[in-house]
Amino acid sequence: MPSAARVRAFAVLRALDADRGTLAEQLALAEPGLDDPRERGFLHELVLGTLRARGRLDHALACLLDRPLLRVDAGALAALRLGAYQILDLRVPDRAAVSESVELVRSEAPAAAGFVNAVLRRLAREGAPALPDPERQPEAWLTSAGSLPAWLASRWLKRLGPAAAVARARASLEKPRTTLRLNPRAPTARQSILEAGIELAPSSLPGAFEARNGRLAGLAEAGLVYIQDEGSQLVAHLASGPGLILDACAAPGGKATLMADLAEDRFVVAAEPGARRREAMAVLMRRWGAPNLCLVGADARRPPFEAGSFDHLLLDAPCSGLGTLGRHPDVRWRTVEPDILRHSRLQATLLGSLAPLVRSGGRLVYATCSSEPEENEQVVSAFLSTDSRFRLAPLPAWAGAFADGPYARTGRHAPGDMFFAAVLQRS
Repeated sequence: MPSAARVRAFAVLRALDADRGTLAEQLALAEPGLDDPRERGFLHELVLGTLRARGRLDHALACLLDRPLLRVDAGALAALRLGAYQILDLRVPDRAAVSESVELVRSEAPAAAGFVNAVLRRLAREGAPALPDPERQPEAWLTSAGSLPAWLASRWLKRLGPAAAVARARASLEKPRTTLRLNPRAPTARQSILEAGIELAPSSLPGAFEARNGRLAGLAEAGLVYIQDEGSQLVAHLASGPGLILDACAAPGGKATLMADLAEDRFVVAAEPGARRREAMAVLMRRWGAPNLCLVGADARRPPFEAGSFDHLLLDAPCSGLGTLGRHPDVRWRTVEPDILRHSRLQATLLGSLAPLVRSGGRLVYATCSSEPEENEQVVSAFLSTDSRFRLAPLPAWAGAFADGPYARTGRHAPGDMFFAAVLQRS
């Protein structure tokens, strides 16, 4: 029988192939019952590693097959990828990687068991094939070693050039740093972190720390720390200020709680239309203890607030998520190019519906976790060309490390989420 971690990893990969939810949702369904932290860790390593390396794994498998990968049974292909990742990248005995992958596919497609066995045995015997040279064959490298879908590889090559596209793909394959902030209402937070053997290194952003070693899950569940990427924290800092603040698309709640933390003389309204996501945010708020934060059910496309109600407004807009490939490797495989234009249209709609809520002299911060200009500066430029009440405001001095012209960005020079932010001032 395959190990529980492998069974669940196979189920997660099959669910993602069938477009049944996101990686985070499927992992949350797969974890219950895995009481051993090592098994949970192995589950995460198998799933995230296989997704990150999928392009390279497919390149290796394609060299061993007598048919295109698209013609391989979906269950067999998931088992092949899972087995290949263990053979090529993990310190797992080849025999275990092969036999357990065969058992996984036998439960779903018995006729494919012999095929999976033969391919993985050959891979274990012959090893990985040579990869394309990134300088001479950049597009082939991006779709194999760079593990990008063909449409995204072509897009980055055209926009960034070969060297920058390869560098960006390499960064997206690295495991992102773990960044957190402390609960200012929990005086024992730092001491608890030290006692857990976790090392904290200050970030370029005030109040943000990179965490090394140790396990953070228990500390987060106790409301002592909040694990939040540097880019997400940057956006909250930019949108914070005295007066009344609206976080217009607030789930999962990290930015709203941070804006409430920055000073208790301000009041933050966190708006979220989805009932399930609001319930999860309510749990976070109780655990974190933010008395100046109010959660409401509201759709940013039709906000139920009076014009000029807010001094500061944060629109962290729904987007393709293509700036989070390191943290969410499933995004690269479930996103298609038309999604970018679809998101940009929604983002323009949201900006138009929310801008009237900002009072004269107030600020609107527009942000995404996308790397693509159609969702970022192009949305901002189009908005400013149609609404003369707003202009780009200069970034504060403390944000100089993240400045890219008039905008703020993270993840350009190091692994991590690629957040984009523009600060718009209403005249």
